[in-house]
Amino acid sequence: MNAQRSTLKRALMVVAKQPAPGQTKTRLTPALTGEQASALYECFLLDTLDLIRAARAQLDITPIIAYLPQEGEGYFRQIAPDFELLLQEGSDLSERLHHATTRCLTQGYDRAVIMDSDSPSLPAAHLVEAFAALDAADVSLGACEDGGYYLIGLRKPAPSLFLTVTMSTDHVTADTLERAAQAGLSVHLLPVHYDIDYVSDLKRLTEELSQLPDQIAAHTRAFLKTNPVEMID
Repeated sequence: MNAQRSTLKRALMVVAKQPAPGQTKTRLTPALTGEQASALYECFLLDTLDLIRAARAQLDITPIIAYLPQEGEGYFRQIAPDFELLLQEGSDLSERLHHATTRCLTQGYDRAVIMDSDSPSLPAAHLVEAFAALDAADVSLGACEDGGYYLIGLRKPAPSLFLTVTMSTDHVTADTLERAAQAGLSVHLLPVHYDIDYVSDLKRLTEELSQLPDQIAAHTRAFLKTNPVEMID
C-alpha cells in the first residue's frame, strides 16, 4: 500500500484571474478603490502560491494555476515559474471547475484538488489532508462559512458535482453534498474556513493575522500595513 501511495500523481490547482482594477474583488469596492482591490487580490494570490509551496514541501504534488484570461499567461509565468499553467475553459465557474478537474484526472493524475485564491490564511495542513482523505473517500471538500467551499478534491471525474450546482450561492456546499450522495460518492469534510469577499472579512483576517506567525500571508500583511483596515469603512 505504501508503495502504491508513493507513486500517486497528485495535481493541486488554484483558480486565479490576472488582477485588474474593476475586475477583481469588486465587492471590496468602493471601500477600497479598484486599484487597491486589485493590488490586494494579487497579495492573496501570491500568499496562496506560497501556501501551495508549503504543502508541496510535505507531499509530492504538481502545482498548477488554472488561469484567466488567456492573455494573462505571461503574468502567471512571471509570478510562478515553478507552477504549471492551465487555461480555464467554460462559460461559467461550474464548467471551468469541471473542465480543470476532469482534464487532470483523465490525463495521468490519480488525484486532483482545486482551490480558491482568496483564503490567504488557510493552513497548509488542510491541503495535505485534502489529498490524504482521498485514499479512502471519493471527494474531499473544504467548506467556507458563507456556504461555498474553498477546496474540492476528487479521485475520479464527477461532472454532477459541478454542472448541476449553481456556484456563488450560500448553498453551494449543501448542494454539492447532496449531488455526491445521489451519485453514491463518499465525502471527507475538511475544517471549515473562510474567504475574503467583503470588508468585514478583511477586518476578520486582520485580527486573525495578528495572532499568527509573521510568515503566514506575508504579502497580504504588507498590504494591510500600508492600507490599515481601520482606515477602510
